[in-house]
Amino acid sequence: MKRFPAEWERQACVQLTWPHRETDFADVYDRAVACFVNIAREISKREKLIIVCKSKQNTIDELGEVMNGNISFVEADTNDVWARDHGAITVFEDGKPVLYDFTFNGWGQKFPAEKDNAITLQLYQSGVFKSAEYRDMSHFVLEGGSIETDGRGVLLTTESCLLSKYRNPSLSKSDIEQFLTATFGVQKVLWLSHGELAGDDTDGHIDTLARLVSEDTIAYVECGDANDVHYHELQAMKRELEAFTTLDGRPYNLVPLPMATPAFDADGKRIPATYANFLIMNDAVLLPVYNCETDAQAINTLQKIFPDKEIVPIDCSVLILQHGSLHCVTMQYPEGVF
Repeated sequence: MKRFPAEWERQACVQLTWPHRETDFADVYDRAVACFVNIAREISKREKLIIVCKSKQNTIDELGEVMNGNISFVEADTNDVWARDHGAITVFEDGKPVLYDFTFNGWGQKFPAEKDNAITLQLYQSGVFKSAEYRDMSHFVLEGGSIETDGRGVLLTTESCLLSKYRNPSLSKSDIEQFLTATFGVQKVLWLSHGELAGDDTDGHIDTLARLVSEDTIAYVECGDANDVHYHELQAMKRELEAFTTLDGRPYNLVPLPMATPAFDADGKRIPATYANFLIMNDAVLLPVYNCETDAQAINTLQKIFPDKEIVPIDCSVLILQHGSLHCVTMQYPEGVF
């Protein structure tokens, strides 16, 4: 029997893949490192943290006073920092954790990914996951940011990503749904056909748009400005979410997250600032913020969603310059793995 655990279930540790000067953050390297140091600080205060890095000593130097006994390192060559998408996805088989290592192909062959695609096996071979098994799933392209689960048999995803012709082109929607149900032990797949963010490289990862936050609640990005480029797509996505039902047939409680104040890169192009890209931890939620007027509303909304958890805002303005955010650079592993 297989079960794909929800993010809010008890965790053993979180993975970061550390930036280096050959990543896409080279031009803003110091800012990127400062952001990663802040994320590492907040994770390692609360849970074990595994950092994949090119140089352990350089990373220790960059961590400075943040370095503590909860942090461990695995040296590996890397293309970039997006642990959510090259990290292992954990599935319980008969109650035992198994690390599924899917192919990561740079979001549909957009970017080099051969080094990142090798990280999960290197992590496993390093011995950090002594309590888990390893499963080679390289016959299928899948990123962690493209799927959400309630841990009870429901999976939420987007057609634009999973049906992309540069991921698994020989498979139909029906084929992919059958694969998901068999692989993750889910009974129901909820497909969004609408929803996108300007500047997104992922073809619509679900973790930028809508998040399962409990068995009966979905938090989603809402755009109320009819003049915003996102308005029609996100309104259509909202209508789809309103039609979705839980495993036992009840409508979901829908909680709108604010659309972040528009952000642009140096060339004036819109970049995907989203509050949906938060990380749920055991006792806290790390929330990306962007030094803008909508941050306070996002913090307040998250606190209402998670009244028993500390909401920890982290400035991720530098991450969106490369079209990702906080959830994209982290991967949690459930209890029993580490």
